[in-house]
Amino acid sequence: MASNLINRIMALSAFVVLAGFVGILVGYVPRWDLGIMSALTLALAGWDLWHVATGRKEDTH
Repeated sequence: MASNLINRIMALSAFVVLAGFVGILVGYVPRWDLGIMSALTLALAGWDLWHVATGRKEDTH
């Protein structure tokens, strides 16, 4: 139970750090193609976060 909660917290904190980095990158380099790739990256990371947070994906290694 505790390890599952720790996995969720770590996944959320990793997503927040990634979103912060991408936000700073897009803020300092305002290009439309970089914005599209950043949005795609955050969408894929958010999808993975959703699966970890809901328990649909189990990390077994």
